[in-house]
Amino acid sequence: MDTVTAHPQGHPRPWALLAELTHGCPLHCPYCSNPLQLTRRSRELTGEEWERVLRQAAELGVVHTHLSGGEPLLRRDLEVIVAAAASAGLYTQLVTSGVGLDEARLTALTGAGLHSVQLSVQHADPGASDRIAGHRSFAAKERAAALVREAGLPLGVNVVLHRDNLDALDPLIELAVAWGADRVELANTQFYGWALRNRAALLPTREQLARAREGVARWREKLGGRTELVWVLPDYFEGVAKPCMGGWGAVSLTVAPDGTVLPCPAAAALPGLDPPNVRDHALEWIWDHSAAFNRYRGEEWMAEPCRSCSHRAEDFGGCRCQAYALTGDAARTDPACALSPDHGLIRSLTGPAPAAEPPPPGYTYRGYGRG
Repeated sequence: MDTVTAHPQGHPRPWALLAELTHGCPLHCPYCSNPLQLTRRSRELTGEEWERVLRQAAELGVVHTHLSGGEPLLRRDLEVIVAAAASAGLYTQLVTSGVGLDEARLTALTGAGLHSVQLSVQHADPGASDRIAGHRSFAAKERAAALVREAGLPLGVNVVLHRDNLDALDPLIELAVAWGADRVELANTQFYGWALRNRAALLPTREQLARAREGVARWREKLGGRTELVWVLPDYFEGVAKPCMGGWGAVSLTVAPDGTVLPCPAAAALPGLDPPNVRDHALEWIWDHSAAFNRYRGEEWMAEPCRSCSHRAEDFGGCRCQAYALTGDAARTDPACALSPDHGLIRSLTGPAPAAEPPPPGYTYRGYGRG
């Protein structure tokens, strides 16, 4: 996915679509990045509307869609949506808690064209996992992992990391490997939505993160590439701003359950963005012409120190949603950056930050987490 196809207007074509099929979910994870105001089931797009969206996404250039939520298995027409994505030529990944995934359902989804599954896990200890998830779900996750492997589908395991499970990194990786995961995403909590509200309980210590980082390095050497380990950098602790989903409106788009289209899922919280809806506009118009998608593209919107910073074409000023969450102004420099005049807001939570420098090779930035 390294090649980005440009459009005559200068906008790159997106390659990824996060399809949030529902906000309904049996879990109650305190780190959930879904908005505080969840979409009611009665306002969700119909299967026919999703079919149109997926077709338009493929025409726009999208090649990969994450079928997410909430819990997408709550959609009774999920098989229809998967089939529509497959018919449009999209690679489909089901992002699920595993609750409700039995053999019959997986067989139907695979028959409809499902390509892979990403399964969330909260902790390696069943009791702790159920406590963090707010629902007895560990046994269902274990069964789901076995079913996915038996079906021959690629299995990814996603672990959202925070104070309550960072010290269990070794058993978490052991668990994922035992379940047959091809890829393990160790995603440090991104503080949006419910995670921001619960930040005081979730924020780890620098010592926890240092131990976990060392643990990932050990496991990478031990596994020798047999299982891909992805360590998603924590926003508050690196002193470097993440490049906001590859740049605002640059590589992906999110369609919320009610059809609202966003450059990233956290952008739902930004005031005055006035995001467009697929019920009113085609995806191509939204991507190229909507004010919401053009608001923070390029460099013209930037203020100092971003405007004259040599890293502005690498980090794009950092995360707009984080800037708003911490300062109340989405156009300010992301306070996660050590060069931001608002970096003190981060230091007050985490202690002294390291010098601003690029992260080491092999580490990954992400604009959002899902669990």
